[in-house]
Amino acid sequence: MSEQKAPEPQDLPTGFQLLEIDPEFRTDPYPRLADLQARCPVRHDPVLESVVVTGYENVRGIVNDRSLWRNPARGNPRALFSRVSEGSGDRPLSILFMDDPDHARVRGPLTQAFYKRAAKMKPQTETIVDEVLDSLSGRAAFDIIADYGVPVPILVIAAVLGIEKERLREFREWSEGIILSLNALRTPEQDQQLMVAAQALDAFFAEAMAERRARPRDDLITDMVQLQAAGAQLSDEEVSVNLQSLLVGGNLTTTDLIGNGVRAFLTHPEQLAALKADPKLIAMAVEEILRWDPPITMTSRIASCPMEVGGEAVSDKEAMITVLRAANRDPAIYEAPERFDITRKHVPHMAFGGGAHICIGAPLARMEGQVALWKLFERFPNLKLADQTLTYRALPGFRGLESLIVEP
Repeated sequence: MSEQKAPEPQDLPTGFQLLEIDPEFRTDPYPRLADLQARCPVRHDPVLESVVVTGYENVRGIVNDRSLWRNPARGNPRALFSRVSEGSGDRPLSILFMDDPDHARVRGPLTQAFYKRAAKMKPQTETIVDEVLDSLSGRAAFDIIADYGVPVPILVIAAVLGIEKERLREFREWSEGIILSLNALRTPEQDQQLMVAAQALDAFFAEAMAERRARPRDDLITDMVQLQAAGAQLSDEEVSVNLQSLLVGGNLTTTDLIGNGVRAFLTHPEQLAALKADPKLIAMAVEEILRWDPPITMTSRIASCPMEVGGEAVSDKEAMITVLRAANRDPAIYEAPERFDITRKHVPHMAFGGGAHICIGAPLARMEGQVALWKLFERFPNLKLADQTLTYRALPGFRGLESLIVEP
C-alpha cells in the first residue's frame, strides 16, 4: 500500500488572515505566522491560490534561486499577488518585476550609478538629520513618523536624485500613490490615485532627463542619462520607472525602518541602554530591527518549472509567497527569535530578500537607519512613548505605523 500524506490541519491561518487588511494580524502578525510555520511551513493556500512559505531555509532558497520568475503576470492569473503588476498600461516594468535578460540589462547600470551615489551620502545625511532634529527641539511631543521618519528619507533620496526641496511635498504624495501598485487589493479609488501619481512622475522625470542632457548636474538623474549616452541599453521610460521605484523605496520603507526601530528601542529600554553604552552597536542594532520587525514583510516568485519546496510539490507557473518576517523569526535559525537583542550573534536576515532581486536600496537604507536612530537618541536621551494606541497601515506586504507620538 502506498504511503498517504497526512491531512492538513483545518484551522491553519489562511488567506486574508495573513494580510495586513486583517486588523488582528495587522496589530501583531507574529503569533499566526509562528503557528503556520510550526505546523505547515510550506502550504498551498486555497484563498491566495499561492504557496505560502514561512521557514527560513526554504525562503532563502526561493529568493536566491535565479531560475524563478519575478514577474507576477507569468504565473497563475488567479493568484492574489498577480494583480500587483496590473494597471501599468504601456509603462515598462521596474526591475522589481523584471526577469532576465531585461532585468540584468537595466539593473546593472542602475546599480552602478546608485551605489556610487549612496556611498557618498553619509555626511549629507548627517546634515539632513541634524536639521530635522533642530526643527523638533523645544516641542513637548512630536510624531516620529510624520515629523521625523517621513522628512529624513525623502530629503535624502531627493538629494540623491537632484530634486528641489520645494517639490518634496508633492513627491511624497506621488510616492504614496505609486506604492499602491504593490497593493493587490486596490480599490477603484486607489487605482485612480495610482494613475494620477504615475502620470505626474512620468511627466516630471521626462522633463528632468531632458533638462539634465542640456545642463548636467551632480545627481543620479544626470548619471543615468550619461550612462545612456555612453551606450547603456536603457530607454527613457525604463530609466524613469526605475528612478520612480527608487524614490518610493527610498522614502516609504525607510520611514518604516525608522518608526519600527524607535518603537523597538522605546519598548525595550535595556537595549537602548546597551546602545548608549556602546554606540558602535548601531550597525548591529539596525540589522536586528530589520530582522525583528521588517518594513517589507513578503515577496513572491513564480515557479518556472515543476519543483519541490520543503517536500511539497510546486506546479509550473505556481506563485510562491515567501513571508520574510516569518523567516526572520524561525526558531530553527534564531535563538529566542521573539526577543529583540541588538547583540545577537549575526545570522543574515531576509528583510531585503535575496538573489538577483535583493533590495537595491539596502546600503542606503542601512546607513540612513544608523544615522537617524543614533542621532535621535543622542539628541533626546530621555525620549519616551506618549500614551497612545498604535495603529499600523493596512497595506498588504508592508509593516509601518501610521503615527508614533513621543515625548522628549
